[in-house]
Amino acid sequence: MHIHILGICGTFMGGLAVLAKEAGHRVTGCDANVYPPMSTQLEAQGIELIEGFDPAQVTLQPDLFVIGNVVSRGNPLMEEILNRGLPYTSGPQWIGEHILRDRWVLSVAGTHGKTTTASMLAWILEDAGYHPGFLIGGVPMNFGISARLSGRENGSSFFVIEADEYDTAFFDKRSKFVHYRSRTAILNNLEYDHADIFPDLTAIETQFHHLVRTVPQVGRLVVNGREDALRRVIDRGCWSDLERFGGADGQGWTMRDQEDGSFDVLFNGEELGRVRWELTGEHNRMNALAAIAAARHVGVTPAVAIDALSRFVSVKRRMEVRGVVRDITVYDDFAHHPTAIATTVGGLRRKVGGARILAVLEPRSNTMKLGTMKEALPASLGDADLVFGYGARSGKDALGWDLGEALAPLGDKAGAWDDIGTLVDAIVRAARPGDHVLVMSNGGFGGVHQKILDALAQ
Repeated sequence: MHIHILGICGTFMGGLAVLAKEAGHRVTGCDANVYPPMSTQLEAQGIELIEGFDPAQVTLQPDLFVIGNVVSRGNPLMEEILNRGLPYTSGPQWIGEHILRDRWVLSVAGTHGKTTTASMLAWILEDAGYHPGFLIGGVPMNFGISARLSGRENGSSFFVIEADEYDTAFFDKRSKFVHYRSRTAILNNLEYDHADIFPDLTAIETQFHHLVRTVPQVGRLVVNGREDALRRVIDRGCWSDLERFGGADGQGWTMRDQEDGSFDVLFNGEELGRVRWELTGEHNRMNALAAIAAARHVGVTPAVAIDALSRFVSVKRRMEVRGVVRDITVYDDFAHHPTAIATTVGGLRRKVGGARILAVLEPRSNTMKLGTMKEALPASLGDADLVFGYGARSGKDALGWDLGEALAPLGDKAGAWDDIGTLVDAIVRAARPGDHVLVMSNGGFGGVHQKILDALAQ
């Protein structure tokens, strides 16, 4: 089959392209912005890329057009596809029908931690000899790739997928994860997000319950026991085996922290082993509990999973050290929701103690650009010593609100810039040996990490 992918340079659709190519299909694709690193990764797979959405691409005559959720009505190529009555489907539906069918799907859903938890779970299965396939919205450093088909040649039918609650396509407003037919599903946490498509938290809870409805009776739900929103989701109805993690009642999967950053894993009060690793933060320990529990459902013993996590290397853009210049460390992190920002800054604070943290933030997600979460920003940055905010005033990433005004409760320790050059100058003037510069954005942020390192070196 020849498939032509609209929006191929997104993380999910790029992963889909790799899986389709591995499965033996001819794959071509297009996007508005075709540039490295995604373009080089795809071209290395022999996937032909076209910049833009010229209607003339219909002359490629693919068997099927696969549509990413960045495509909307008015897109010239999409309009031509509709006018001609050509066959098309969404990315999640294609994955569900052509990659995940007849596989044991382990999905990881939640507002935060999906990429890290899915990476942990895939690594546990790999280390245990299960050879899973996976599609993850980041690059797990244990694998060096975000997607692979794998499995069947090794007798494995397991597939780990990051299960996003964002909508499927302009013509399918269900969340992506309802297409995956999960047999094991982690519900990691649930907060209000995606203000561009969901009016309130209740609407997101409804979508999560749609996911619950798709898990079979012989399947298992691994659910965060601390989350009221997830409790409400389960109270709507649950037809599968249910295990909770992280609750205060001592039931299900719990942990006991150690001073050196390791932690003991317990199930219904029974101690199963100790995870020793380099990761920091309670959020990562919770992610690990969920991954251990999910792996147990497919037959990996907790002892084997705990041992595997001692060799787990985190995901790119999750507290990734980008460089050290003049004893100043620059980190890159994907945090973009106030809860994730607070968790990330707090985790670094516990790691570095009294050393100064310079937080550099680009509020770039659709939710943040709408200003829905702006009042929560100051509190989320409370553990930082200095805060440097960046908000474009024009273009597709422009904020619809005043970032400086939103950060005003932080007083003199915070400021806002609308030019990356002057932002970098301000950071470099403020930085001194021993500092930790934490850059947080869910986009490329104009290559600011390297610009900071280069300017420090000068």
